[in-house]
Amino acid sequence: MTHNLLCGKRGLIFGVMDKSSLAWHIAKQCAAEGADLVLTNTHEAVQIGSVCELAESINAEFIECDATEPQQLEYLLKETQRLLAGKIDFVLHAVAQSQNLRRHRTYHDTSYNYFAKTIDTSAMSFHKLMQTAYKNDAIANGGSIVALTYIASERSLDGYNDIADAKAMLESMARNWGRIYGERNSVRVNTISQSPTETRASRGFDGFQKFSQLADNLAPLGNATPQELATLCVAMFSDYMPKITMQNIHNDGGYSKTALTGKFIDFWESQKKS
Repeated sequence: MTHNLLCGKRGLIFGVMDKSSLAWHIAKQCAAEGADLVLTNTHEAVQIGSVCELAESINAEFIECDATEPQQLEYLLKETQRLLAGKIDFVLHAVAQSQNLRRHRTYHDTSYNYFAKTIDTSAMSFHKLMQTAYKNDAIANGGSIVALTYIASERSLDGYNDIADAKAMLESMARNWGRIYGERNSVRVNTISQSPTETRASRGFDGFQKFSQLADNLAPLGNATPQELATLCVAMFSDYMPKITMQNIHNDGGYSKTALTGKFIDFWESQKKS
């Protein structure tokens, strides 16, 4: 069911790659709710993903952009405004990558060259995007910006590696930009911490399936699905959340606030027997 919550709004979506990416589900839901969209990702992502297929199916524009390069971001923001005939009403930042994670480097044996790239891609790209948008006055008054994060930014999670540090930095940046952008243009800046969700990125996380099961059994409402994340993003992009800013919203079925449940104990006992 759709309600045209984003009818007349212009959106820019970072990070769409294929049907397993969270940004894919969010873009589809935003389009279904009436938004006009520009999708963006790197040239490499286009080669291995199917973002152009999605863009065609939802009548969206696609522009290649490396979010770590300010000059490319500046072009992207200007071209998005030209294509959509106005300032941008909402932005999704769904950009993260860790070579340490992909190559199964442990946290105590981190490659610092990889670590620097993790920070640049997963956190600094957000700061660069915000700074470029702010300097070029690219976001409409009252606009909404959401970046995707994960609970490993708050807790020590074995195997998640340096990307946890990047997510903590990302959340801090969102708070700072929320204050700065809110004071000038009433732009809302938030992060959403999603339940463990199988994506191309999560497949590099050793033990992901077991951790996802653990979270699902600990969360009173169970893990949130990609579609549930998409509807939350629509709400955040809409005019129905005018004063929600500088927040990290846990879309996780209550997992982040739950210490123990009977369902989890049963799950734990079954794992010990298997």
